Amino acid sequence: MATIKIKGMTCRHCVMAVTKALGGIDGVRDVQVDLEKGEAAFTEEKPVDRALIRERIIKAGYDVAD
Repeated sequence: MATIKIKGMTCRHCVMAVTKALGGIDGVRDVQVDLEKGEAAFTEEKPVDRALIRERIIKAGYDVAD
C-alpha cells in the first residue's frame, strides 16, 4: 500500500474529495484517507505516475506535503 501526505484537509468533505480524486485514477484502488494524519493510503494495481497523483490532489484543492 502506498501512502502520500496531503496538506489542507480539514473535514469529512475533504476526505471525500480526496478519496474521489484518487479513486478516479486508473490503477488506484482501496483509497483510505486519514484526516488526523493528513495522509491517503491506496493500493496500486499497476504503477501509477506520482505526478498524476499530485495533479489530482491539487486539482481537488489540496497540497501534497513533501
